[in-house]
Amino acid sequence: MLSTSKLTRRSVLKGIAGASLVLPVLEAMGQEVTSQTPRRFCALYTANGMSLPKAEHGINDWSWFPTSTGRDFTFGKSTEPLSPFRDQLSFMGGLYHPSGVKADPHICSDMWLTAAPLHNPNRDTFNSVALDQVVAQHTKQFCRQPSLVMSIDAGVGFLSRTGTISYNTEGKPIPAENNPRQIFDRLFRGDRDSLESERNKLRRRIKLVDAVLENARALNRRLGRSDRQKMDQYLTSLSEVESRLIASEKWIDIPLKKQDYSHLDLDVTTQGEPSGYYRNMFDLIALAFDADITRSVAFMLNREDGMGISDTFPLKLGLKATHHGLSHAYDKNGQTEFARYDMFLSQQLSYFFARMQEYKDTNGTLLDNTIVLYGSGCSTTHNPRNLPTMLVGGSNMGLKHGTYWANGETRMSNMYLSILRSLGIEQESFADSTGTLGDSIFSRV
Repeated sequence: MLSTSKLTRRSVLKGIAGASLVLPVLEAMGQEVTSQTPRRFCALYTANGMSLPKAEHGINDWSWFPTSTGRDFTFGKSTEPLSPFRDQLSFMGGLYHPSGVKADPHICSDMWLTAAPLHNPNRDTFNSVALDQVVAQHTKQFCRQPSLVMSIDAGVGFLSRTGTISYNTEGKPIPAENNPRQIFDRLFRGDRDSLESERNKLRRRIKLVDAVLENARALNRRLGRSDRQKMDQYLTSLSEVESRLIASEKWIDIPLKKQDYSHLDLDVTTQGEPSGYYRNMFDLIALAFDADITRSVAFMLNREDGMGISDTFPLKLGLKATHHGLSHAYDKNGQTEFARYDMFLSQQLSYFFARMQEYKDTNGTLLDNTIVLYGSGCSTTHNPRNLPTMLVGGSNMGLKHGTYWANGETRMSNMYLSILRSLGIEQESFADSTGTLGDSIFSRV
């Protein structure tokens, strides 16, 4: 039987962070369960939209969206680095969040994975659950960690300048991580040293988090509304840490898959050269998927509206303005510079997809068994319509790629529901969805 303290702790976690704790899937549960090829999801977000140059500038070949739809599309210069994966990706046109059209355009990253009605002042909670966390809720029993949430600036940020794109089942922001070494240590070093020593460390940390949670909740009852909101974020952060610790404890006796880490440079930081940082973060995602440590990842590549270290990345690459500054360029040279930064991001994605191709599952590659969503919460200059969106991978889940799909204005949440169905998650709806995408790249509707 479980002790009273554990029951209390788990009920607290479920109440605060929407986390329910389940045992890992072990070999004793039968080959039918353990031999199934994992189905994974990875959301990659870039802020400030993409370069979609004005026609009068005559640089349509730099447009992020292809200039023609269907299977005969031609990559623009900014996405040309992705051409080796033509048969494994699709551009998705016309997508938008109906609530995004009504909301402050600066909060587009807050709602990108949630489709929440953030414009409504009478809502019970600020946000709603993000797509990656719905996936995590359905896959966490198979993995050491329910999800991996990463960003450039770490933490949660603040309204309209968020540092995370992931929100739990109560709509509270999940703190993101940005330190490669810390991420590596948490994911891959759980059973490298003495197992008993690690177990004792985990138990001590759980007790510490328990104590802090209890004191913080008592303090929370005496705070004003604004301070309570800040404390809620703090409690969510603590509960996320504790749920990870408990998950680690359950898996600590099960050895990790042996992998080669020699290509990693865990000393890279956001202060250094951008491509080195991005590629090491992508390497960590690929390794985590390969070892089946998690099946749900969200990575915020840039932060909105000139915030954070990522805004300076274009300057480090020799471009003439910051990321936010380039997104507001209306002249030919400025829009071309913006497109060149899009091209840089495409180069990093190409590296990631190549890594995913190198790792093999029992049935295909990681890329075949992972749906990667890449996009932004606005198109150009805070425009909440025709959101730049690309889907990559998932061929073993029925996705038929190699096209630029567009069918007029389409709810992003309908595509999200199609993603869930392809992952084998049989939800009736997601957020404000009205159905799945018919006549599209998805074979499951």
